[in-house]
Amino acid sequence: MNTPNPSTPIALITGGSRGLGRDMALQSAQRGIDVLLTYRSNRKEAEAVVADIERAGRRAAALQLDVAVTSSFDGFVAQVGEVLKSRWQRERFDFLVNNAGVGSTAPFAETTEAQVDELVNIHFKGPFFLTQKLLPLLSDGGRIVNISSGLARFALPGYSAYAAMKGAMEVLTRYQAKELGSRGIAVNTVAPGAIETDFGGGLVRDNKQVNDLIASQTALGRVGRPEDIGGVVASLLSPENRWINAQRIEASGGMFL
Repeated sequence: MNTPNPSTPIALITGGSRGLGRDMALQSAQRGIDVLLTYRSNRKEAEAVVADIERAGRRAAALQLDVAVTSSFDGFVAQVGEVLKSRWQRERFDFLVNNAGVGSTAPFAETTEAQVDELVNIHFKGPFFLTQKLLPLLSDGGRIVNISSGLARFALPGYSAYAAMKGAMEVLTRYQAKELGSRGIAVNTVAPGAIETDFGGGLVRDNKQVNDLIASQTALGRVGRPEDIGGVVASLLSPENRWINAQRIEASGGMFL
């Protein structure tokens, strides 16, 4: 790999080792962005994504992070600083994509406090405080993209707690845009529709009945694929889209119109 170019932007993508995050990382790299991605447990999977990015001619690195464990954030931020210096000879990165998450379904009447606590920690409290901790390392004029869900607009039984957390992130996005605007940092939400991945046990991908039902309720006539989302996120990081701010962008193919 060549000497780092100080003008090359760097994106930190949580949960970038698999699913939608992996495609976000790869498509960002294809657009000339270097990538620092996180993984929770599968280091080998993360290293494979790093290798793919480097084969595409970009720099990349992977760090372990469980976004549910806020007590680990100070140590993680220190690691980010060290990797930026050793890998890029830089002190700051340019883009933060809060993508890491888990799926959870249960009827409202049967949802447990433990399930809600898990979703709060991973989908709201985690990205709230991780973003806060990373602000000193985020460049002025940078971008933040928070990943929400189409479920924050339309309602499907079983997703009340999950969707509520995503709704909270959409509100937080607008407040972040307002309060970080003085630094030139734009903050937006991308809300995917149903996507064929292993998320939530691969329900949409592997259950033909569910897949067919969603496709029948989508204007473009099919269920989404990871590449339908990665490109949207990567495009929000491009110079051409620097004036988009405080917006919720749904990428669902037109579900439940």
